[in-house]
Amino acid sequence: MEDDAPVIYGLEFQARALTPQTAETDAIRFLVGTQSLKYDNQIHVIDFDDENNIINKNVLLHQAGEIWHISASPSDKGVLATCYNKTADSKVVTCAAVWRMPLELEPGGQDSPEDAASPAHALELLCHLEPAARGSTACVAWEPAGDGKRVISLADNHILLWDLQESSSQAMLASSASLEGKGQLKFTTGRWSPHHNCSQVATANDTAIRGWDTRTMSQIYCIESAHGQLVRDLDFNPNKQYYLASCGDDCKVKFWDTRNVAEPVKTLEEHSHWVWNVRYNHSHDQLVLTGSSDSRVILSNMVSISSEPFGHLVDDDDLSDQEERRLEEKSQEPPQDSVIATYEEHEDSVYAVDWSSADPWLFASLSYDGRLVINRVPRALKYHILL
Repeated sequence: MEDDAPVIYGLEFQARALTPQTAETDAIRFLVGTQSLKYDNQIHVIDFDDENNIINKNVLLHQAGEIWHISASPSDKGVLATCYNKTADSKVVTCAAVWRMPLELEPGGQDSPEDAASPAHALELLCHLEPAARGSTACVAWEPAGDGKRVISLADNHILLWDLQESSSQAMLASSASLEGKGQLKFTTGRWSPHHNCSQVATANDTAIRGWDTRTMSQIYCIESAHGQLVRDLDFNPNKQYYLASCGDDCKVKFWDTRNVAEPVKTLEEHSHWVWNVRYNHSHDQLVLTGSSDSRVILSNMVSISSEPFGHLVDDDDLSDQEERRLEEKSQEPPQDSVIATYEEHEDSVYAVDWSSADPWLFASLSYDGRLVINRVPRALKYHILL
């Protein structure tokens, strides 16, 4: 079982921003953004060589400020967006910008993990996503199946749809909408659905989850008290168009059918502190990852609400009588949801977890002390799903 051992990489700064390089489907690559108040912040480009179980890294300078959120373009490997803090008029504001990595940055470069003296490259600023009066930007989401030309940013109580033009060097505000209501309403996170021709976005503010139609920028559903406390993260099921997962400060992970939002379809209560992240596996949607400030990462098998609740459907003609009988017996047993594994390699709050965009069985988690851990789905479960 040596292959299932985790691989750990330590950054010298604190960090909470992680994303796979979405457009890269061959190499296993993650981007990690740091949070340092004293020194220039960095984006570490982490290449994982799964044959030799080693990590190669390149470091990019992000001098604009400490990184709170990072997201990669779905179509251009070299383009990414960050939300970062900067001080203006003695006030701290969170801005958003789109950047390009330097071309000389060779994937999986020759830098060894120990080579701390290797020169850092600077990121090239393409454009800002910040109209002056809109407040602090919580996150940036790219259109999932798009050509990298449309992004949404959430700034205070505004949801802003941008068109990136001139090779992303110009951002035009295409449309926007605002949260209306009493008090200071603020978006905390958002996620763009890969379904419905990419015309739907889900957002979270306080304990509520809202769905928006990007064509009209109007609200299409609202789950008023989705969680008992703040909603931290959302993710759409990649294979079931109406299914959405959420997590929050009430230590719960909830699964919703957006056609009927009166009650969650399922609730998980495995964590003992705030749940910061929830992520569906891109290929096998029964696999759900969560990360929490109880410093644990939990991999759950949510088979009963997945797109394949009874495993792979097999053509009857290919089966012998004996196999057919066995399948019938199996299909009569209701599928059991379960925790597959709890990963405890972190010693600090886990602020980010995400699946690799190149290998569906591999994922990364990041804790605030700068520890990045790469893990695999247990081999026995992998073969159970595949065979």
